Amino acid sequence: MEADSVSVWPRMEPFLLGALQLAPTSKLSLHYLRKMAVYVRTRDGCFPALGWSMWRHIACGKLQLPEDLAWLYFETFDLLLGHAPEERLERAESMSQCASKSELDQERAKLSVDTLQFLLFLYIQQLNRVSLRTSLIGEEWPSHRARSPSPSDRETKANSQNKNWDDQAHLSFVQSHLADMLELLVEPAQLSDSGQPQRDSQISLEAARSLGLLLEGSVGYGKGVQPVHRLLTKGPLQTQSGYSILSRSFPLHKLLSCLQQNLALNPFGMTACLRSGKKLAWAQQVEGAMKRAKIARNTHMAPPGSKMVLMSQVIKQTLAKTSDKLTGANIKIHRCSEAFIYLLSPLRSVSVDKCRDSTVVLGPVQTSVHVHSCQNVRVVCVTGRMVIGASSRCTVHTLTPTCPLLLPGNSDITLGPFHTFYPSLEDHMASVGLAVVPNVWDQPLVLGTDGLASPLLGPPSGSDGTCYRLLPPSEFHTLAVPFQMEGDTCEVPGGLPSAYQAALRERQRRIQSWQKTVMEARLNKEQKQQFQELVEAKFHEWLLETGHRRELDSLIPPAVTSKGSDGAAADSSRAKDGRAGRPDGGDGQPAAAY
Repeated sequence: MEADSVSVWPRMEPFLLGALQLAPTSKLSLHYLRKMAVYVRTRDGCFPALGWSMWRHIACGKLQLPEDLAWLYFETFDLLLGHAPEERLERAESMSQCASKSELDQERAKLSVDTLQFLLFLYIQQLNRVSLRTSLIGEEWPSHRARSPSPSDRETKANSQNKNWDDQAHLSFVQSHLADMLELLVEPAQLSDSGQPQRDSQISLEAARSLGLLLEGSVGYGKGVQPVHRLLTKGPLQTQSGYSILSRSFPLHKLLSCLQQNLALNPFGMTACLRSGKKLAWAQQVEGAMKRAKIARNTHMAPPGSKMVLMSQVIKQTLAKTSDKLTGANIKIHRCSEAFIYLLSPLRSVSVDKCRDSTVVLGPVQTSVHVHSCQNVRVVCVTGRMVIGASSRCTVHTLTPTCPLLLPGNSDITLGPFHTFYPSLEDHMASVGLAVVPNVWDQPLVLGTDGLASPLLGPPSGSDGTCYRLLPPSEFHTLAVPFQMEGDTCEVPGGLPSAYQAALRERQRRIQSWQKTVMEARLNKEQKQQFQELVEAKFHEWLLETGHRRELDSLIPPAVTSKGSDGAAADSSRAKDGRAGRPDGGDGQPAAAY
Protein backbone atom coordinates (compact mmCIF):
# COMPACT_ATOMS: atom_id res chain seq x y z
CA MET A 1 0.00 0.00 0.00
CA GLU A 2 1.57 3.29 -1.08
CA ALA A 3 1.83 6.23 1.29
CA ASP A 4 -0.93 8.29 -0.37
CA SER A 5 -3.09 5.49 -1.76
CA VAL A 6 -6.58 4.59 -0.60
CA SER A 7 -7.46 0.96 0.01
CA VAL A 8 -10.79 -0.62 0.87
CA TRP A 9 -11.03 -4.18 2.13
CA PRO A 10 -13.62 -6.65 3.44
CA ARG A 11 -13.96 -6.66 7.20
CA MET A 12 -13.17 -10.01 8.78
CA GLU A 13 -15.84 -10.41 11.45
CA PRO A 14 -19.04 -10.42 9.33
CA PHE A 15 -17.67 -13.35 7.32
CA LEU A 16 -15.96 -15.07 10.24
CA LEU A 17 -18.80 -14.80 12.73
CA GLY A 18 -21.85 -13.92 10.68
CA ALA A 19 -21.88 -16.39 7.79
CA LEU A 20 -23.21 -19.75 8.94
CA GLN A 21 -20.90 -22.55 7.87
CA LEU A 22 -23.41 -24.42 5.77
CA ALA A 23 -25.14 -23.95 2.45
CA PRO A 24 -27.87 -21.31 2.88
CA THR A 25 -31.53 -21.92 2.25
CA SER A 26 -32.69 -20.97 -1.25
CA LYS A 27 -35.06 -18.47 0.37
CA LEU A 28 -32.04 -16.19 0.97
CA SER A 29 -31.16 -15.97 -2.73
CA LEU A 30 -30.89 -12.58 -4.45
CA HIS A 31 -34.37 -13.03 -5.96
CA TYR A 32 -36.04 -13.16 -2.54
CA LEU A 33 -33.78 -10.57 -0.94
CA ARG A 34 -34.69 -8.09 -3.70
CA LYS A 35 -38.35 -8.62 -2.82
CA MET A 36 -37.56 -8.18 0.86
CA ALA A 37 -35.60 -4.97 0.15
CA VAL A 38 -38.64 -3.46 -1.57
CA TYR A 39 -41.02 -4.75 1.10
CA VAL A 40 -39.15 -3.26 4.07
CA ARG A 41 -38.84 0.14 2.35
CA THR A 42 -42.56 0.35 1.61
CA ARG A 43 -44.05 -0.92 4.89
CA ASP A 44 -44.36 0.95 8.14
CA GLY A 45 -42.21 -0.26 11.01
CA CYS A 46 -39.53 -1.94 8.85
CA PHE A 47 -37.14 0.89 7.97
CA PRO A 48 -34.59 2.13 8.97
CA ALA A 49 -34.77 -0.35 11.87
CA LEU A 50 -36.25 -3.84 11.59
CA GLY A 51 -37.70 -5.34 14.74
CA TRP A 52 -37.91 -9.02 15.55
CA SER A 53 -41.69 -9.11 15.12
CA MET A 54 -41.58 -7.72 11.56
CA TRP A 55 -38.64 -9.94 10.61
CA ARG A 56 -40.54 -12.97 11.92
CA HIS A 57 -43.52 -11.93 9.80
CA ILE A 58 -41.31 -11.64 6.70
CA ALA A 59 -39.28 -14.79 7.37
CA CYS A 60 -42.14 -17.08 8.39
CA GLY A 61 -45.01 -15.55 6.43
CA LYS A 62 -43.26 -14.51 3.21
CA LEU A 63 -40.11 -16.65 2.98
CA GLN A 64 -41.65 -19.71 4.68
CA LEU A 65 -38.73 -20.18 7.06
CA PRO A 66 -39.18 -22.00 10.39
CA GLU A 67 -39.35 -19.58 13.30
CA ASP A 68 -36.27 -21.13 14.96
CA LEU A 69 -34.24 -20.47 11.82
CA ALA A 70 -35.58 -16.93 11.54
CA TRP A 71 -34.50 -16.26 15.12
CA LEU A 72 -31.13 -17.87 14.45
CA TYR A 73 -30.32 -15.35 11.71
CA PHE A 74 -31.62 -12.43 13.77
CA GLU A 75 -29.70 -13.53 16.86
CA THR A 76 -26.49 -14.20 14.91
CA PHE A 77 -26.54 -10.70 13.45
CA ASP A 78 -27.14 -9.24 16.90
CA LEU A 79 -24.07 -11.09 18.22
CA LEU A 80 -21.95 -9.14 15.71
CA LEU A 81 -23.05 -5.77 17.03
CA GLY A 82 -21.04 -3.79 19.53
CA HIS A 83 -23.43 -3.88 22.47
CA ALA A 84 -21.88 -2.83 25.77
CA PRO A 85 -21.33 -5.72 28.24
CA GLU A 86 -23.71 -4.05 30.69
CA GLU A 87 -26.47 -4.00 28.06
CA ARG A 88 -25.97 -7.68 27.28
CA LEU A 89 -26.09 -8.57 30.97
CA GLU A 90 -29.33 -6.62 31.45
CA ARG A 91 -30.87 -8.38 28.45
CA ALA A 92 -29.76 -11.77 29.75
CA GLU A 93 -31.46 -11.06 33.08
CA SER A 94 -34.69 -10.09 31.31
CA MET A 95 -34.62 -13.18 29.09
CA SER A 96 -33.94 -15.49 32.04
CA GLN A 97 -37.09 -14.28 33.80
CA CYS A 98 -39.37 -15.31 30.94
CA ALA A 99 -41.61 -18.18 32.09
CA SER A 100 -43.45 -18.80 28.81
CA LYS A 101 -43.01 -18.44 25.06
CA SER A 102 -45.31 -15.42 25.01
CA GLU A 103 -43.15 -13.65 27.60
CA LEU A 104 -40.06 -14.57 25.60
CA ASP A 105 -41.64 -13.15 22.45
CA GLN A 106 -42.40 -9.92 24.29
CA GLU A 107 -38.73 -9.58 25.25
CA ARG A 108 -37.57 -10.41 21.74
CA ALA A 109 -40.00 -7.83 20.33
CA LYS A 110 -37.92 -5.13 22.04
CA LEU A 111 -34.95 -5.94 19.79
CA SER A 112 -34.28 -4.33 16.43
CA VAL A 113 -31.46 -4.19 13.89
CA ASP A 114 -30.37 -1.86 11.11
CA THR A 115 -32.54 -2.89 8.16
CA LEU A 116 -30.05 -2.43 5.33
CA GLN A 117 -27.17 -3.97 7.24
CA PHE A 118 -29.38 -6.96 8.04
CA LEU A 119 -30.14 -7.34 4.33
CA LEU A 120 -26.41 -7.40 3.58
CA PHE A 121 -25.89 -9.87 6.41
CA LEU A 122 -28.50 -12.19 4.91
CA TYR A 123 -26.83 -11.88 1.51
CA ILE A 124 -23.38 -12.93 2.75
CA GLN A 125 -24.87 -16.23 3.86
CA GLN A 126 -24.10 -17.14 0.23
CA LEU A 127 -20.40 -17.32 1.22
CA ASN A 128 -20.69 -21.05 1.86
CA ARG A 129 -23.09 -21.78 -0.99
CA VAL A 130 -22.10 -24.97 -2.80
CA SER A 131 -21.58 -24.29 -6.48
CA LEU A 132 -21.95 -27.28 -8.81
CA ARG A 133 -19.48 -25.69 -11.24
CA THR A 134 -16.93 -25.00 -8.49
CA SER A 135 -17.28 -28.47 -6.99
CA LEU A 136 -16.62 -30.05 -10.39
CA ILE A 137 -13.90 -27.90 -11.95
CA GLY A 138 -12.69 -25.42 -9.33
CA GLU A 139 -12.98 -21.67 -9.04
CA GLU A 140 -12.53 -20.82 -12.74
CA TRP A 141 -13.62 -22.02 -16.15
CA PRO A 142 -10.61 -23.46 -18.01
CA SER A 143 -8.63 -20.84 -19.94
CA HIS A 144 -5.24 -20.47 -21.53
CA ARG A 145 -4.27 -18.12 -18.70
CA ALA A 146 -5.13 -20.45 -15.88
CA ARG A 147 -2.21 -22.62 -14.82
CA SER A 148 -2.80 -26.23 -13.92
CA PRO A 149 -3.18 -26.61 -10.16
CA SER A 150 -0.34 -28.38 -8.42
CA PRO A 151 -1.01 -31.28 -6.05
CA SER A 152 -0.47 -28.95 -3.09
CA ASP A 153 -3.02 -26.51 -4.52
CA ARG A 154 -5.54 -29.30 -4.91
CA GLU A 155 -4.97 -30.40 -1.34
CA THR A 156 -5.35 -26.81 -0.13
CA LYS A 157 -8.64 -26.45 -2.00
CA ALA A 158 -9.91 -29.77 -0.68
CA ASN A 159 -9.08 -28.78 2.88
CA SER A 160 -10.37 -25.21 2.71
CA GLN A 161 -14.10 -25.81 2.64
CA ASN A 162 -14.38 -23.48 5.62
CA LYS A 163 -14.23 -20.04 4.00
CA ASN A 164 -15.07 -18.07 7.11
CA TRP A 165 -11.39 -17.51 8.02
CA ASP A 166 -10.18 -17.19 4.43
CA ASP A 167 -9.58 -13.50 3.64
CA GLN A 168 -8.87 -14.40 0.02
CA ALA A 169 -12.36 -15.90 -0.19
CA HIS A 170 -13.84 -12.78 1.44
CA LEU A 171 -12.23 -10.53 -1.16
CA SER A 172 -13.31 -12.79 -4.02
CA PHE A 173 -16.86 -12.87 -2.69
CA VAL A 174 -17.12 -9.09 -2.45
CA GLN A 175 -15.59 -8.60 -5.89
CA SER A 176 -18.03 -11.06 -7.42
CA HIS A 177 -21.16 -9.94 -5.58
CA LEU A 178 -20.70 -6.22 -4.91
CA ALA A 179 -23.09 -5.19 -7.70
CA ASP A 180 -25.85 -7.39 -6.25
CA MET A 181 -25.30 -6.05 -2.74
CA LEU A 182 -25.44 -2.43 -3.93
CA GLU A 183 -28.73 -3.22 -5.69
CA LEU A 184 -30.25 -4.05 -2.32
CA LEU A 185 -29.50 -0.50 -1.18
CA VAL A 186 -31.32 1.24 -4.06
CA GLU A 187 -34.66 2.81 -3.15
CA PRO A 188 -37.72 1.13 -4.72
CA ALA A 189 -38.67 4.30 -6.65
CA GLN A 190 -35.44 3.96 -8.66
CA LEU A 191 -36.14 0.40 -9.79
CA SER A 192 -37.61 -0.54 -13.15
CA ASP A 193 -40.84 -2.49 -13.53
CA SER A 194 -38.77 -5.67 -13.63
CA GLY A 195 -37.14 -4.79 -10.31
CA GLN A 196 -33.74 -3.88 -11.81
CA PRO A 197 -31.93 -0.62 -10.91
CA GLN A 198 -32.15 2.08 -13.56
CA ARG A 199 -28.99 3.40 -15.18
CA ASP A 200 -29.15 6.70 -13.29
CA SER A 201 -29.99 5.12 -9.92
CA GLN A 202 -28.52 6.81 -6.86
CA ILE A 203 -27.52 5.41 -3.48
CA SER A 204 -28.00 7.76 -0.57
CA LEU A 205 -25.24 8.44 1.94
CA GLU A 206 -27.46 6.90 4.65
CA ALA A 207 -27.70 3.70 2.61
CA ALA A 208 -23.96 3.74 1.90
CA ARG A 209 -23.31 3.83 5.64
CA SER A 210 -24.67 0.29 5.85
CA LEU A 211 -21.68 -0.87 3.76
CA GLY A 212 -19.64 -0.28 6.89
CA LEU A 213 -20.82 -3.68 8.04
CA LEU A 214 -18.74 -5.32 5.30
CA LEU A 215 -16.10 -2.79 4.19
CA GLU A 216 -13.51 -0.53 5.79
CA GLY A 217 -10.27 1.03 4.65
CA SER A 218 -7.57 3.63 5.16
CA VAL A 219 -5.68 6.41 3.39
CA GLY A 220 -2.03 5.38 3.20
CA TYR A 221 -0.07 2.68 4.97
CA GLY A 222 -0.26 2.75 8.75
CA LYS A 223 -3.06 5.32 8.87
CA GLY A 224 -6.19 4.86 10.94
CA VAL A 225 -8.89 2.48 9.75
CA GLN A 226 -12.13 4.21 8.74
CA PRO A 227 -15.65 3.09 7.76
CA VAL A 228 -15.98 2.99 3.99
CA HIS A 229 -18.57 5.77 3.74
CA ARG A 230 -16.09 8.27 5.23
CA LEU A 231 -13.47 7.38 2.64
CA LEU A 232 -16.04 7.78 -0.14
CA THR A 233 -17.10 11.29 0.85
CA LYS A 234 -13.72 13.04 1.01
CA GLY A 235 -10.28 13.01 -0.53
CA PRO A 236 -9.49 11.18 -3.75
CA LEU A 237 -12.46 8.81 -3.55
CA GLN A 238 -15.05 11.62 -3.41
CA THR A 239 -14.53 12.45 -7.09
CA GLN A 240 -14.06 8.82 -8.09
CA SER A 241 -17.29 7.74 -6.39
CA GLY A 242 -19.27 10.70 -7.75
CA TYR A 243 -20.45 11.76 -4.31
CA SER A 244 -22.64 14.87 -4.38
CA ILE A 245 -22.64 17.05 -1.29
CA LEU A 246 -25.89 18.66 -2.42
CA SER A 247 -27.90 15.46 -2.90
CA ARG A 248 -25.87 13.47 -0.35
CA SER A 249 -25.83 10.50 -2.71
CA PHE A 250 -23.68 8.46 -5.10
CA PRO A 251 -24.45 7.40 -8.69
CA LEU A 252 -24.79 3.63 -8.48
CA HIS A 253 -22.49 2.85 -11.42
CA LYS A 254 -19.76 5.22 -10.20
CA LEU A 255 -19.91 3.89 -6.64
CA LEU A 256 -19.61 0.33 -7.92
CA SER A 257 -16.66 1.19 -10.16
CA CYS A 258 -14.90 3.13 -7.40
CA LEU A 259 -15.17 0.29 -4.87
CA GLN A 260 -14.11 -2.37 -7.37
CA GLN A 261 -11.00 -0.38 -8.32
CA ASN A 262 -9.92 0.13 -4.74
CA LEU A 263 -10.74 -3.25 -3.21
CA ALA A 264 -7.72 -4.98 -1.67
CA LEU A 265 -6.90 -7.88 0.62
CA ASN A 266 -7.49 -7.20 4.30
CA PRO A 267 -4.10 -6.10 5.73
CA PHE A 268 -5.14 -7.54 9.09
CA GLY A 269 -6.42 -10.85 7.75
CA MET A 270 -5.11 -14.37 8.13
CA THR A 271 -2.81 -14.08 5.09
CA ALA A 272 -1.00 -11.06 6.54
CA CYS A 273 -0.88 -12.57 10.03
CA LEU A 274 0.77 -15.74 8.75
CA ARG A 275 3.25 -13.74 6.68
CA SER A 276 4.28 -11.03 9.13
CA GLY A 277 2.51 -11.57 12.45
CA LYS A 278 4.42 -11.75 15.72
CA LYS A 279 4.95 -15.02 17.54
CA LEU A 280 2.97 -15.50 20.73
CA ALA A 281 5.47 -16.07 23.52
CA TRP A 282 5.11 -18.96 25.98
CA ALA A 283 7.16 -19.70 29.08
CA GLN A 284 8.61 -22.83 27.52
CA GLN A 285 9.58 -23.30 23.87
CA VAL A 286 11.20 -26.70 23.72
CA GLU A 287 12.52 -28.85 20.92
CA GLY A 288 10.80 -32.02 19.80
CA ALA A 289 7.02 -31.94 19.47
CA MET A 290 6.88 -28.15 19.92
CA LYS A 291 9.22 -27.61 16.99
CA ARG A 292 6.37 -28.00 14.49
CA ALA A 293 3.98 -25.66 16.28
CA LYS A 294 3.16 -22.40 14.54
CA ILE A 295 1.70 -19.64 16.69
CA ALA A 296 1.29 -16.13 15.28
CA ARG A 297 -0.67 -13.02 16.21
CA ASN A 298 -1.45 -9.54 14.90
CA THR A 299 -2.81 -8.20 18.17
CA HIS A 300 0.02 -5.64 18.42
CA MET A 301 -1.22 -3.69 15.37
CA ALA A 302 -4.72 -4.76 14.33
CA PRO A 303 -7.80 -2.66 15.21
CA PRO A 304 -10.60 -4.10 17.38
CA GLY A 305 -12.54 -6.73 15.46
CA SER A 306 -9.46 -7.72 13.44
CA LYS A 307 -7.22 -9.01 16.22
CA MET A 308 -6.33 -12.67 15.76
CA VAL A 309 -4.13 -15.42 17.12
CA LEU A 310 -3.40 -18.46 14.92
CA MET A 311 -2.22 -21.71 16.50
CA SER A 312 -1.36 -24.67 14.30
CA GLN A 313 0.19 -28.11 14.72
CA VAL A 314 0.50 -28.11 18.49
CA ILE A 315 1.16 -31.81 19.04
CA LYS A 316 1.56 -33.66 22.35
CA GLN A 317 1.85 -30.42 24.30
CA THR A 318 0.20 -28.60 27.16
CA LEU A 319 -0.10 -24.89 26.33
CA ALA A 320 -1.54 -22.36 28.77
CA LYS A 321 -1.89 -18.60 28.48
CA THR A 322 -3.74 -15.74 30.10
CA SER A 323 -2.69 -12.40 28.68
CA ASP A 324 -3.91 -9.04 27.41
CA LYS A 325 -2.59 -10.18 24.03
CA LEU A 326 -5.45 -12.69 23.92
CA THR A 327 -8.18 -10.37 25.21
CA GLY A 328 -10.71 -9.57 22.52
CA ALA A 329 -8.90 -11.66 19.89
CA ASN A 330 -10.31 -14.10 17.37
CA ILE A 331 -8.50 -17.41 17.91
CA LYS A 332 -7.96 -20.22 15.42
CA ILE A 333 -6.71 -23.56 16.73
CA HIS A 334 -5.78 -25.65 13.70
CA ARG A 335 -4.54 -29.22 13.19
CA CYS A 336 -3.56 -29.83 16.82
CA SER A 337 -3.23 -33.38 18.08
CA GLU A 338 -2.97 -34.91 21.55
CA ALA A 339 -2.73 -31.41 22.98
CA PHE A 340 -4.09 -29.66 26.07
CA ILE A 341 -4.71 -25.98 25.40
CA TYR A 342 -5.80 -23.46 28.04
CA LEU A 343 -6.58 -19.90 26.84
CA LEU A 344 -7.87 -18.29 30.02
CA SER A 345 -8.64 -14.73 28.90
CA PRO A 346 -11.85 -13.06 27.64
CA LEU A 347 -11.91 -13.83 23.91
CA ARG A 348 -13.87 -12.54 20.90
CA SER A 349 -14.29 -15.85 19.05
CA VAL A 350 -12.62 -19.26 18.80
CA SER A 351 -12.44 -21.78 15.94
CA VAL A 352 -11.17 -25.31 16.60
CA ASP A 353 -10.47 -26.74 13.17
CA LYS A 354 -9.24 -30.19 12.09
CA CYS A 355 -7.98 -31.13 15.57
CA ARG A 356 -8.05 -34.57 17.17
CA ASP A 357 -7.55 -36.23 20.55
CA SER A 358 -7.22 -32.87 22.32
CA THR A 359 -8.76 -30.81 25.12
CA VAL A 360 -9.39 -27.07 24.78
CA VAL A 361 -10.35 -25.01 27.85
CA LEU A 362 -11.29 -21.41 27.13
CA GLY A 363 -11.99 -18.19 28.93
CA PRO A 364 -15.38 -16.56 28.18
CA VAL A 365 -15.91 -16.19 24.43
CA GLN A 366 -18.05 -13.15 23.61
CA THR A 367 -19.47 -14.32 20.28
CA SER A 368 -19.02 -17.94 19.20
CA VAL A 369 -16.95 -21.10 19.49
CA HIS A 370 -16.92 -23.21 16.34
CA VAL A 371 -15.71 -26.82 16.30
CA HIS A 372 -15.18 -27.96 12.70
CA SER A 373 -13.87 -31.24 11.25
CA CYS A 374 -12.59 -32.49 14.62
CA GLN A 375 -12.32 -35.97 16.10
CA ASN A 376 -12.29 -36.89 19.77
CA VAL A 377 -11.92 -33.31 20.98
CA ARG A 378 -13.23 -31.92 24.25
CA VAL A 379 -14.09 -28.21 24.45
CA VAL A 380 -14.93 -26.45 27.72
CA CYS A 381 -16.19 -22.88 27.54
CA VAL A 382 -18.63 -20.11 28.40
CA THR A 383 -19.71 -18.60 25.09
CA GLY A 384 -22.34 -16.54 23.32
CA ARG A 385 -22.89 -19.40 20.88
CA MET A 386 -21.59 -22.95 20.41
CA VAL A 387 -21.39 -24.38 16.87
CA ILE A 388 -20.30 -27.90 15.90
CA GLY A 389 -19.97 -29.12 12.34
CA ALA A 390 -18.54 -32.13 10.47
CA SER A 391 -17.10 -33.58 13.71
CA SER A 392 -17.21 -36.94 15.46
CA ARG A 393 -16.73 -38.27 18.98
CA CYS A 394 -16.48 -34.76 20.42
CA THR A 395 -17.63 -33.63 23.86
CA VAL A 396 -18.62 -30.05 24.62
CA HIS A 397 -19.13 -28.69 28.12
CA THR A 398 -20.62 -25.24 27.75
CA LEU A 399 -22.55 -22.47 29.42
CA THR A 400 -24.38 -20.53 26.71
CA PRO A 401 -27.47 -18.29 26.41
CA THR A 402 -28.19 -19.53 22.86
CA CYS A 403 -29.12 -22.95 21.51
CA PRO A 404 -26.00 -24.87 20.40
CA LEU A 405 -25.93 -25.29 16.62
CA LEU A 406 -25.29 -28.76 15.25
CA LEU A 407 -24.42 -28.39 11.57
CA PRO A 408 -24.45 -31.23 9.02
CA GLY A 409 -21.82 -33.98 9.15
CA ASN A 410 -21.73 -34.60 12.91
CA SER A 411 -21.75 -37.98 14.62
CA ASP A 412 -21.43 -39.09 18.24
CA ILE A 413 -21.49 -35.60 19.74
CA THR A 414 -21.89 -35.34 23.52
CA LEU A 415 -23.26 -32.19 25.17
CA GLY A 416 -22.60 -31.63 28.85
CA PRO A 417 -22.92 -28.77 31.35
CA PHE A 418 -20.07 -26.36 32.00
CA HIS A 419 -18.06 -27.96 34.78
CA THR A 420 -14.97 -25.96 35.70
CA PHE A 421 -13.75 -22.58 36.91
CA TYR A 422 -10.62 -20.54 37.41
CA PRO A 423 -10.19 -17.63 39.85
CA SER A 424 -10.83 -14.74 37.43
CA LEU A 425 -13.59 -16.44 35.40
CA GLU A 426 -16.54 -14.38 36.68
CA ASP A 427 -14.69 -11.10 36.14
CA HIS A 428 -13.89 -12.20 32.60
CA MET A 429 -17.53 -13.16 31.99
CA ALA A 430 -18.73 -9.73 33.10
CA SER A 431 -16.22 -8.01 30.81
CA VAL A 432 -17.76 -9.65 27.71
CA GLY A 433 -21.39 -9.49 28.86
CA LEU A 434 -22.00 -13.18 29.55
CA ALA A 435 -24.17 -14.20 32.50
CA VAL A 436 -24.93 -17.56 34.11
CA VAL A 437 -28.56 -17.40 32.90
CA PRO A 438 -30.19 -18.16 30.59
CA ASN A 439 -28.23 -21.35 29.98
CA VAL A 440 -29.57 -23.62 27.21
CA TRP A 441 -26.56 -25.91 26.69
CA ASP A 442 -28.94 -28.90 26.47
CA GLN A 443 -31.32 -27.48 23.81
CA PRO A 444 -29.42 -27.78 20.51
CA LEU A 445 -30.76 -26.77 17.11
CA VAL A 446 -29.95 -29.39 14.49
CA LEU A 447 -29.58 -27.95 10.98
CA GLY A 448 -29.95 -29.93 7.77
CA THR A 449 -27.94 -29.69 4.58
CA ASP A 450 -30.47 -27.33 3.00
CA GLY A 451 -30.14 -24.82 5.82
CA LEU A 452 -33.51 -25.65 7.36
CA ALA A 453 -33.91 -26.85 10.91
CA SER A 454 -34.37 -30.62 11.03
CA PRO A 455 -36.79 -32.03 13.62
CA LEU A 456 -35.37 -34.51 16.09
CA LEU A 457 -36.43 -38.09 15.46
CA GLY A 458 -36.62 -38.98 19.11
CA PRO A 459 -35.00 -38.38 22.51
CA PRO A 460 -31.39 -37.17 22.30
CA SER A 461 -29.79 -40.43 23.36
CA GLY A 462 -27.50 -40.66 20.34
CA SER A 463 -28.60 -44.25 19.70
CA ASP A 464 -31.68 -43.56 17.59
CA GLY A 465 -30.15 -41.92 14.56
CA THR A 466 -29.63 -38.48 16.07
CA CYS A 467 -26.13 -37.04 15.94
CA TYR A 468 -25.84 -36.11 19.61
CA ARG A 469 -26.61 -37.16 23.14
CA LEU A 470 -26.73 -35.40 26.49
CA LEU A 471 -24.00 -36.57 28.85
CA PRO A 472 -25.48 -39.09 31.34
CA PRO A 473 -24.98 -37.91 34.94
CA SER A 474 -23.33 -41.25 35.72
CA GLU A 475 -20.46 -40.33 33.35
CA PHE A 476 -20.05 -36.79 34.69
CA HIS A 477 -16.89 -35.51 36.36
CA THR A 478 -15.83 -31.95 37.11
CA LEU A 479 -12.68 -30.50 35.57
CA ALA A 480 -10.04 -28.58 37.52
CA VAL A 481 -7.77 -26.01 35.89
CA PRO A 482 -4.31 -27.08 37.14
CA PHE A 483 -2.69 -23.65 37.37
CA GLN A 484 -2.36 -21.11 40.16
CA MET A 485 -4.03 -17.77 39.43
CA GLU A 486 -5.46 -14.80 41.31
CA GLY A 487 -9.16 -14.05 41.58
CA ASP A 488 -12.36 -14.60 43.55
CA THR A 489 -14.19 -17.32 41.62
CA CYS A 490 -14.09 -20.52 43.65
CA GLU A 491 -16.88 -22.62 42.12
CA VAL A 492 -18.59 -23.32 38.81
CA PRO A 493 -20.53 -20.13 37.92
CA GLY A 494 -24.25 -20.75 38.25
CA GLY A 495 -23.67 -24.18 39.81
CA LEU A 496 -24.37 -27.55 38.24
CA PRO A 497 -27.73 -28.95 37.08
CA SER A 498 -29.36 -30.91 39.91
CA ALA A 499 -28.98 -34.34 38.27
CA TYR A 500 -25.23 -33.83 37.80
CA GLN A 501 -24.79 -32.40 41.29
CA ALA A 502 -26.60 -35.44 42.69
CA ALA A 503 -24.29 -37.77 40.73
CA LEU A 504 -21.25 -36.05 42.27
CA ARG A 505 -22.70 -36.40 45.76
CA GLU A 506 -23.35 -40.10 45.18
CA ARG A 507 -19.79 -40.61 43.96
CA GLN A 508 -18.46 -38.78 47.03
CA ARG A 509 -20.67 -40.96 49.24
CA ARG A 510 -19.17 -44.11 47.70
CA ILE A 511 -15.66 -42.78 48.30
CA GLN A 512 -16.43 -42.09 51.94
CA SER A 513 -17.98 -45.54 52.29
CA TRP A 514 -14.84 -47.12 50.83
CA GLN A 515 -12.62 -45.14 53.18
CA LYS A 516 -14.74 -46.24 56.11
CA THR A 517 -14.47 -49.89 55.01
CA VAL A 518 -10.68 -49.60 54.87
CA MET A 519 -10.53 -48.04 58.32
CA GLU A 520 -12.76 -50.73 59.83
CA ALA A 521 -10.61 -53.52 58.34
CA ARG A 522 -8.02 -52.83 61.08
CA LEU A 523 -5.03 -53.73 58.90
CA ASN A 524 -1.63 -54.03 60.54
CA LYS A 525 1.34 -51.98 59.35
CA GLU A 526 2.55 -54.59 56.84
CA GLN A 527 -0.94 -55.12 55.44
CA LYS A 528 -1.42 -51.35 55.10
CA GLN A 529 1.84 -51.16 53.15
CA GLN A 530 0.80 -53.98 50.82
CA PHE A 531 -2.64 -52.46 50.35
CA GLN A 532 -1.13 -49.03 49.59
CA GLU A 533 1.20 -50.53 46.99
CA LEU A 534 -1.68 -52.40 45.35
CA VAL A 535 -3.87 -49.29 45.16
CA GLU A 536 -1.01 -47.20 43.74
CA ALA A 537 -0.21 -49.86 41.14
CA LYS A 538 -3.83 -49.98 39.99
CA PHE A 539 -3.94 -46.18 39.94
CA HIS A 540 -0.85 -45.95 37.75
CA GLU A 541 -2.28 -48.58 35.41
CA TRP A 542 -5.40 -46.44 35.10
CA LEU A 543 -3.31 -43.31 34.43
CA LEU A 544 -1.49 -45.07 31.60
CA GLU A 545 -4.61 -46.60 30.08
CA THR A 546 -6.53 -43.31 30.02
CA GLY A 547 -3.61 -41.07 28.97
CA HIS A 548 -3.77 -39.05 32.19
CA ARG A 549 -0.17 -39.98 33.03
CA ARG A 550 1.18 -38.28 29.93
CA GLU A 551 -0.95 -35.23 30.66
CA LEU A 552 0.29 -34.93 34.23
CA ASP A 553 3.88 -35.34 33.04
CA SER A 554 3.37 -32.59 30.46
CA LEU A 555 2.41 -30.14 33.20
CA ILE A 556 5.93 -30.31 34.67
CA PRO A 557 8.26 -27.89 32.82
CA PRO A 558 11.54 -29.47 31.74
CA ALA A 559 13.53 -26.77 33.59
CA VAL A 560 11.91 -27.95 36.82
CA THR A 561 12.51 -31.62 36.18
CA SER A 562 16.22 -30.95 35.69
CA LYS A 563 16.61 -29.15 39.02
CA GLY A 564 16.55 -32.29 41.08
CA SER A 565 14.02 -34.25 43.05
CA ASP A 566 12.94 -31.37 45.29
CA GLY A 567 12.04 -29.06 42.40
CA ALA A 568 10.26 -31.79 40.51
CA ALA A 569 8.33 -32.85 43.57
CA ALA A 570 7.19 -29.30 44.25
CA ASP A 571 5.89 -28.78 40.72
CA SER A 572 4.32 -32.22 40.65
CA SER A 573 2.50 -31.38 43.87
CA ARG A 574 1.03 -28.24 42.28
CA ALA A 575 -0.21 -30.29 39.34
CA LYS A 576 -1.85 -32.81 41.64
CA ASP A 577 -3.44 -30.08 43.72
CA GLY A 578 -4.97 -28.82 40.48
CA ARG A 579 -6.46 -32.30 39.96
CA ALA A 580 -5.75 -32.28 36.25
CA GLY A 581 -8.10 -35.13 35.40
CA ARG A 582 -8.86 -35.05 31.65
CA PRO A 583 -8.39 -37.71 28.96
CA ASP A 584 -5.85 -37.98 26.18
CA GLY A 585 -2.66 -36.35 27.38
CA GLY A 586 0.51 -35.76 25.40
CA ASP A 587 3.97 -37.19 25.94
CA GLY A 588 5.81 -34.09 24.73
CA GLN A 589 6.98 -31.27 26.95
CA PRO A 590 4.82 -28.36 28.09
CA ALA A 591 4.70 -24.74 27.08
CA ALA A 592 2.80 -23.17 29.97
CA ALA A 593 2.80 -19.47 30.75
CA TYR A 594 1.00 -16.82 32.76
